[in-house]
Amino acid sequence: MDYKIEVTDILTNYTSIDEIHSYSIDESFLDITESLNFFYPEIKNRYEQMNRIALDLQREIRDKLGLYVTVGMGDNPLLAKLAMDNYAKHNDNMRALIRYEDVPNKLWTIPKMTDFWGIGKRTEKRLNKLGITSIKELATADPLLLKQKLGTIGLQHFFHANGIDESNVREKYTPKSTSFSNSQILPRDYHKQREIELVIKEMAENLAIRLRKGGKLTSNLSLYAGAASTSEYSSVKVSRNIEATQNTKELQDLAISLFREKYQGGAIRQIGISGNQLSDSSVKQLSLFESVEENHSNEKQESLQKAIDEIRETFDFLSIQKASSLSEGSRVIYRNKLIGGHAASQDKEEKDVS
Repeated sequence: MDYKIEVTDILTNYTSIDEIHSYSIDESFLDITESLNFFYPEIKNRYEQMNRIALDLQREIRDKLGLYVTVGMGDNPLLAKLAMDNYAKHNDNMRALIRYEDVPNKLWTIPKMTDFWGIGKRTEKRLNKLGITSIKELATADPLLLKQKLGTIGLQHFFHANGIDESNVREKYTPKSTSFSNSQILPRDYHKQREIELVIKEMAENLAIRLRKGGKLTSNLSLYAGAASTSEYSSVKVSRNIEATQNTKELQDLAISLFREKYQGGAIRQIGISGNQLSDSSVKQLSLFESVEENHSNEKQESLQKAIDEIRETFDFLSIQKASSLSEGSRVIYRNKLIGGHAASQDKEEKDVS
């Protein structure tokens, strides 16, 4: 059970805890839709991104816990489960993928019907009585006959045999919000932690500015610090639910805290930050865990930040800058001059792709 908790903790480095469904003591489903482009923007193929995140996950669990895990990937939870049970467990790399277009070659050729998820010996016998002895025959059977003889479950088996599964990893579905994210490839390998953290703070400030401009609060912060090719250490990948905010200092402090929690050393060449689970800033509530003085202090900070935002919007983003922008490793001046003085950083407003 201890391993289960530790593995789940590692999984939250790759996606939000809300996107993780514990299926059994040793199996979990992950929805990594939001994570793919954030962690691997340089990889354009979605399935290559999935394989890369699966590989990184396997390595992290092996290195930290000494466990070797199999990973099934698919266009929906059913295909991922079938990929793991029927293919990944038999592959040397312990990974397997089933796409929708793979259904005829990978689902219909599963030798035993009982190797298909949801079909036990009793169901197999009932299907055999209907003349259905393979997954392919199930996929091409008359769905009305299946419903008549087996009820709704018969119709479900028909859809599953065709690779169709509309279940969601979340036990209770809630519409996913848009997210604000930005990432950058550094001009050189950053070896000094203070330089890496300086860039993280600059990007967190950029995120806060965009949130205020868009009238949004973020309730989940994701951070990615990609290891340089010469580094012997792993990249930093972490996502954490937070109290809804658009406050610059809060986001900077949170981002640095997440980085220090996972960073083990080594050179960094790419940094990304993302604010997820957005909500309207007009509905922000006062925290019951803060004193009146603390809430008043936060209001003063927000007023100051908005005033700075307005000055930058009117004149130039670089019209107000911290002294740290002149420090070695800072990227804020270069990146803002790059596109005429306005906030920049390969920013994206991303919507979920189901």
